This record gives sequence, C-alpha cells and structure tokens, in this order.
Amino acid sequence: MAFKKKPMQRKKRFNTGIREQSQCRFCREKIDYVDYKDIPTLSKLLTNRGKIFSRKRSGNCASCQRKVKYAIKRARYMSLLPYSL
Repeated sequence: MAFKKKPMQRKKRFNTGIREQSQCRFCREKIDYVDYKDIPTLSKLLTNRGKIFSRKRSGNCASCQRKVKYAIKRARYMSLLPYSL
C-alpha cells in the first residue's frame, strides 16, 4: 500500500503590527546637538552593562548615532555616566 505525500505546508508569517519609524528620535524632535548633560536620554541608549546600543537597536540614523556616541563619551569623561557596571 503506497502512502500519499502530503503537500508541503508553508509557515504563515504574522504581521506583528509594529511599524518601523521613518526617522530617529533626534531627527523627529529636530535636535541638532545631543547634550552630554542630558543623562536620562543618554541612559536610554545604554545597556545595563554600560554599552552603547547599536543603530539598529536604538533606531538612530547614522549622524545622530555619531552625536550620541560623542555625547556618551563626554559624559563618561565627566563621570556623569559609568564606563561599565
């Protein structure tokens, strides 16, 4: 007795409903300068170990990510943010 092959089923991909944003948070608010003294904003862009989130994870554009990087480095130098935990 021969067995019939079942047709291959494709996995359904569900849309999670999360829409990618077209601009980063700094471009949306039209911020030209990322202030190193703004610790609450900068701490949102750090892991709990003190590492800077990547562009993909933080949602920043390239130029704003560079500004954030330098602001975090300045804040660390001024001992407003920790280098590591």
